[in-house]
Amino acid sequence: MTPPEPSSYLVLALLLVAALLFGLTPLALAWLWARFFSPAKPGPTKHAIYECGLESRGDAWIQFRSGYYLYAILFLIFDVETVFLLPFAVAFGGLSIGGFVAMMVFILLLAEGLVWAWQKGVLAWK
Repeated sequence: MTPPEPSSYLVLALLLVAALLFGLTPLALAWLWARFFSPAKPGPTKHAIYECGLESRGDAWIQFRSGYYLYAILFLIFDVETVFLLPFAVAFGGLSIGGFVAMMVFILLLAEGLVWAWQKGVLAWK
């Protein structure tokens, strides 16, 4: 096995430099634009908290109920995982026994997760 020629390393070095320049050039241009063309007007109005077109009132730290997050996570789990059922349904006629068993295990795991969440009371709104 012969060692690679130095010119092949040169090509890699040039590609590395090009990749770095491709990422860093827009950042440098944005920094230069902000430095020379953007007016600096610090003040209380500029640093005020502003969200959705309304000024904030009261304390921003509010405790949220974890039930909302649990519902969201469960929705994502069952919604995203059931998307995997579409290829199974499309290819159902051409599946081998191994594919069928794998999909049945997948469906049983989904059902087990749903039963577990139901028994734990995660789905009960309090």
